[in-house]
Amino acid sequence: MSHITSMLETYPKDLGGVDRQKLADCIAACFECAQTCTACADACLSEDMVAELTKCIRTNLDCADICATTGTVLSRHTGYDANITRALLEACRTACKACGDECGQHAGMHEHCRVCAEACRRCEQACAELLSSLA
Repeated sequence: MSHITSMLETYPKDLGGVDRQKLADCIAACFECAQTCTACADACLSEDMVAELTKCIRTNLDCADICATTGTVLSRHTGYDANITRALLEACRTACKACGDECGQHAGMHEHCRVCAEACRRCEQACAELLSSLA
């Protein structure tokens, strides 16, 4: 059992109709994607052709910030606002798609971009699954 799951299980109030497994999976995917995107941006900065990776670096950093924020907000349940949660999940999904697409363009040349594109796709999917369960 992960710490995310443990915290959801020990929350003292009812979480309502939220699918705890999808919520836990999404929180984990968000934090993993944030870390991966941060590391990918850093790796891009170390490449000899860094000027050609400017958009990738920017997209990585935007995605990392959005994913970290989404994971943090999803970890809070007191005073839950479904509209904010849905908006964040949509934004995260959009950022992950953009970053996954951008990193995917460089995946053949840079292994870190391939790994990052995979993490973005996983997070995009986790956000979509949680969103569909909230509707």
